[in-house]
Amino acid sequence: MIKFFTINTYPLIIDLTNCDREPIHIPGSIQSHGFLIAIDHKCHITYHSDNVDAYFKGAPANLLGEDVKIIEPYFDQHEPVNFIGQLITIGKVSGFEQINPFIIHIQGQPFHLIISISDDNYLLEFEPAASDHNNDIQKTIGRSISEMLADKNLQSLLNNSAVQVKNVIGFDRVMVYRFAPDGHGEVIAEAKNDNLPSWLGLHYPASDIPKQARELYKKNLTRLIANVNVLPSAIITSATQAATPLDLTCSHLRAVSPVHIQYLKNMGVHSSFSISLLYKQELWGLIACHNYTPRFIDYRSRESAKLIGQILSSALEFRQDEENQQTMERYKNAVDQLSRYMLKDDRIEEALTLHSPSLMDVVDADGAVLMLENRTIRLGETPNDEQLKELLSWVKNNIVDSLYYTSNLSAVYPQSAPYKNAVSGLMVSTLSRELDEYVFWFKHEQIKSVNWAGNPNKPVELSPEGERILSPRNSFEIWSETVASTSVEWSNEEVKSVIRLRSEIAYALNQKAGAIRLLNEKLKQAYEELDTFSYTISHDLKNPLTAIKSYAQILLRDKTLSPQAERALSRINAGADKMNSMIGEVLDYSRIGRAELVYTEVETRTMIEELAREIALIYEVDPAVVTIGNTPPIQGDRVMISQVFANIISNAIKYSRSSPDQRVTIDATDNEQEIVYTITDNGLGIDIKQLPRIFELFNRMDNVGDIEGTGVGLAIVKRIIEKHRGKIWVDSELGAGTTFYIAFHK
Repeated sequence: MIKFFTINTYPLIIDLTNCDREPIHIPGSIQSHGFLIAIDHKCHITYHSDNVDAYFKGAPANLLGEDVKIIEPYFDQHEPVNFIGQLITIGKVSGFEQINPFIIHIQGQPFHLIISISDDNYLLEFEPAASDHNNDIQKTIGRSISEMLADKNLQSLLNNSAVQVKNVIGFDRVMVYRFAPDGHGEVIAEAKNDNLPSWLGLHYPASDIPKQARELYKKNLTRLIANVNVLPSAIITSATQAATPLDLTCSHLRAVSPVHIQYLKNMGVHSSFSISLLYKQELWGLIACHNYTPRFIDYRSRESAKLIGQILSSALEFRQDEENQQTMERYKNAVDQLSRYMLKDDRIEEALTLHSPSLMDVVDADGAVLMLENRTIRLGETPNDEQLKELLSWVKNNIVDSLYYTSNLSAVYPQSAPYKNAVSGLMVSTLSRELDEYVFWFKHEQIKSVNWAGNPNKPVELSPEGERILSPRNSFEIWSETVASTSVEWSNEEVKSVIRLRSEIAYALNQKAGAIRLLNEKLKQAYEELDTFSYTISHDLKNPLTAIKSYAQILLRDKTLSPQAERALSRINAGADKMNSMIGEVLDYSRIGRAELVYTEVETRTMIEELAREIALIYEVDPAVVTIGNTPPIQGDRVMISQVFANIISNAIKYSRSSPDQRVTIDATDNEQEIVYTITDNGLGIDIKQLPRIFELFNRMDNVGDIEGTGVGLAIVKRIIEKHRGKIWVDSELGAGTTFYIAFHK
């Protein structure tokens, strides 16, 4: 007889000091309104909940090691022999979503069998097929969705969604709960019974839904807690597997953290249900439903409710993207107009400050300062002369990035506290550190009151006996906090707009600068290249050279070519290849500055098609992933232009290989002044904070992992484009893809 063990995954006492490390995906138990059996690929039972015998009358308490067919006689309406094995076979081919749920009957009651995968096991979950309420969700779902989407206003959409979800599932309170960037949440829409107090506008600390819980909400789009007062059923397994808890990430019956159970009890909630809302595959928020009596929702009804969440997520994404696009268009138009002013006006500083739009319009700022050509020009509300002088000194001594921004300046620069009402938000773009040339943008302080559901600074309560209460809070009375010294956050769209403007200013300066400035810039660039090359020789190439030397010495001691020597020789070759590749790219970069351009009309279509085919072959992808649109001819050096497209197309294909639906699009627009090519992919994307450094020599993004590269290619591309008196810039979103824009003069 096989001995069984109850799995314990809580070696620590869980409270708010460590709940963010709580292993909630392996709780070792399930909710008791159903039961669970896990089987391996041979259909042998490896784990099961300890309440199986409560449903299978007369069944042994321990089924471990048995073939799953042992449970089939306990079903009222006998299915074909080994029907569970047959369902597994079908699910492996077509996916278990196609067969879930499978209806069975136990002791005269209908049950849903839900199958999912957990590592090397299949989870068989059995739960009642009937809900505790009489609403037919599947009949009302269509009308509810239509009414939910009736209003195009975002807040109205959220309000309507809360009402429709409440109508469908009948819970006492339904809230739309949105996560802030720091993880805390806010109730932004609500539908409730008339006798309940409103929680609209209340904030909840991030510890209420810790990080690992938010990750699970991205994988399981619905989550039901049927009754907080029913004890969970433990999962048992054999001695050989006791050290490996069963992963219940995909489980519908997964037990709930004791912290969260106590949390719900403290609120008086007996049952909860949540629907995840996603934006760009990240958790945007939840439709959080509370009931003050126990309430079970069957699998089909939960799937229908999940559809509401998916449709609302799509609507949110569409409306949010629409708003973002309108904002981006406004910023883009401002930058485009400023670019035209800079090329037309005699003085760049006047072009940026005397017209409409001005510097103020490339972001939503309350003030701006331009320091250029030994002039300081103010727009809007800014620090005074002495304050600005001190702020500039702080920026020069503390800010190393070419673009820096904060919405709480006094937290990092306390000297700004006396004028925080005018300047709480700061964005600064460095044009030339050596020449003290900068652009500053400022945002006003925005004092606001935040209403919390209980004091977030007192996460742990003590009982009258002095014992720690297992809850974030025992009191949910509104606790108001005044937030000062902060401005409205700088948006990603504002950051991208400033990056683009900085590129346009640099381009205009290069066009209008006199011979002395150009000579100084070239001298500075030569020194930078010399320093970079010296650093590369002494640091980056040190390891390959050391490897070559070490393995050569090993070979010299061997009289015959042994397997060890062969391995050493392979490593020598790899080190030499790496060294040659890096040296070659650095030399390419250096040569571009000395090379003379041979201008011709370059017919780009054939060039791009050949490059796309060759690069797709190298990276073993289908050439069909590359879509080539308009390709007007351009004036330039054919060899260098080919090098530009080869590098950008190669990056687009290389960094989008891991995308499930890989797409690379190459297109161009032709206007009166220039031809702008765009190369777009749906790959890894670039962190907004790293965009300002994307064209720097030897700069590689943090998220590229082991993907090959030296960080020289884009620096070469930028230098070629500048040599052609063109422009290049990039727009990207982490995890969503990247678009490179290359503008050639006509």
